[in-house]
Amino acid sequence: MREFVYYSKNARTSGNFDLTQLMKAGRMDIACQIIITSFFLSHKLRDDVKLHLVFDGPPDAPKHLEFIPEENRNKMLEGTGERIDISKKDVGSLIKKMLYKYRQGQKTQIAPGYYIEKKSFIKVIEELIEQGKEIFILEKRGEDIREAEIPDNAVFIIGDQDGLPKREMRRLKGIVKKITVGPKMYFASQTVTIVNNELDRRGI
Repeated sequence: MREFVYYSKNARTSGNFDLTQLMKAGRMDIACQIIITSFFLSHKLRDDVKLHLVFDGPPDAPKHLEFIPEENRNKMLEGTGERIDISKKDVGSLIKKMLYKYRQGQKTQIAPGYYIEKKSFIKVIEELIEQGKEIFILEKRGEDIREAEIPDNAVFIIGDQDGLPKREMRRLKGIVKKITVGPKMYFASQTVTIVNNELDRRGI
């Protein structure tokens, strides 16, 4: 299963933001687009993606939100899950609900496949490395994704418009690989679409 990690320096870390003013909530609109492009296909949701959102904005940074919709779908089929539908219209509401449901000192399951906890960007990446994942950072000066060797346990890190945290990135130097989706700069959500398309073509 492919994984994405999206880091936002300014995204709100509490649920008290206005759903009609997502740009003012630390560019929560970008986080919503990341969810949509990670999971939505025409008339269905992907069953091969896991998404991590790491928010570093006020008032209670950091927050790690984990999305595995396939886990929820399987529980629903078993009759043991709490129904949570991701719809394009309600993505912001889902993030808001997850942030409100956070409980200090624990990883909280909102429903099967949806989790929130207080965890830093570097901790999320270090745990993925410990799990044996191969980590790729999307960067303009990286190896072209069309030429790169990509395993089926790949994790792709994408930053918001302010980029990734420099101190943490120095700690990861030499551990993670840099790849690019091409010579142009794309929005974060467009980058997710390009990566998904490349892996779909490879059958990964």
